[in-house]
Amino acid sequence: MYQLLRQGLFRLPAETAHDLGLLGLDLAGKWLAKPVPACPLTAFGLQFPNPVGLAAGLDKNGDHLDALAALGFGFVEIGTVTPRPQPGNPKPRMFRLPETQAVINRLGFNNKGIDYLCRQVRRSRWVAAGGIVGINIGKNKDTPQHQAVEDYMICLRKAWPLASYITINISSPNTSQLRDLQHGEQFSELLQGLEQEALRMRDRHQREVPLLIKLAPDMTSAEIDVVCDRLNHAAIAGVICGNTTISRPAEILSSRHATETGGLSGAPLLGLANACLQAFRQRLRADLPIIGTGGITCGADAAGKVAMGASLVQFYTGLIYAGPTLVHDAVQAIIAQQRLMPASNANPD
Repeated sequence: MYQLLRQGLFRLPAETAHDLGLLGLDLAGKWLAKPVPACPLTAFGLQFPNPVGLAAGLDKNGDHLDALAALGFGFVEIGTVTPRPQPGNPKPRMFRLPETQAVINRLGFNNKGIDYLCRQVRRSRWVAAGGIVGINIGKNKDTPQHQAVEDYMICLRKAWPLASYITINISSPNTSQLRDLQHGEQFSELLQGLEQEALRMRDRHQREVPLLIKLAPDMTSAEIDVVCDRLNHAAIAGVICGNTTISRPAEILSSRHATETGGLSGAPLLGLANACLQAFRQRLRADLPIIGTGGITCGADAAGKVAMGASLVQFYTGLIYAGPTLVHDAVQAIIAQQRLMPASNANPD
């Protein structure tokens, strides 16, 4: 059924189809999904019903939490959200490359702001029932770079009482200078500020909220060395590896949209994302979990990331091409993969 719906949606501009697709999920999403088998695990101190999650970006404002959770995801990450509402970059800013199951986007953190998102989380029946929601936070486009840390602090304070975990997004290629926060003194200052604010929030609200950091797949080996060394000594609960890429793999170069600026996601990202995942897994502490994302379009892709050391996986673009049954297929493949893995390698916390 989804493949028939997809044919109609793909006749529309990508962002229009995105919006209509979400409305369709609100109305009939659960009828398009397969029942998802249980595959419980613990990571970041949280109990997940299964290790397959929705990546941030599909539901930036938390408007569709209950419908997305009904697809069987073990967790749903919403955002990226910024302190103040912002429209994002000019349209058109999202482009499908169907011949390679890819998307290029330069949305630019278009969202209604942290206050609106928090209201939506409070209204969610699924969250109230204990669903695991991640809130992905970023900086406003017009915030000066030297004040970027304060934007993250504003969002962290407001998200803390509601989030199961909070993701610090410093890896989108669509906000100028954002990726600079992954390097040098800016990275150290951000980590230090987050640690101090997290301690204050923990004391104020008497609840633990794991902090995750989302990093780009485009780092050099030397950059990964430096980042991992700092993360190994920081109070970060986990890493999301990674985000969209600014690279353009050879297989997409014949597409009419290949020259569009923005971040590339989907099947062509898989090789780079997996190489990044393996590099981070080799360098990070064994007890620091990784969420593997990037390039998942079938169950085998998800299971492959678990075999490489990811504790959990996420996707977004794969949902566009494969449809809601991808959640079931990914969980089923991971279950099969875990039967082949030594017990000592499974389910790190």
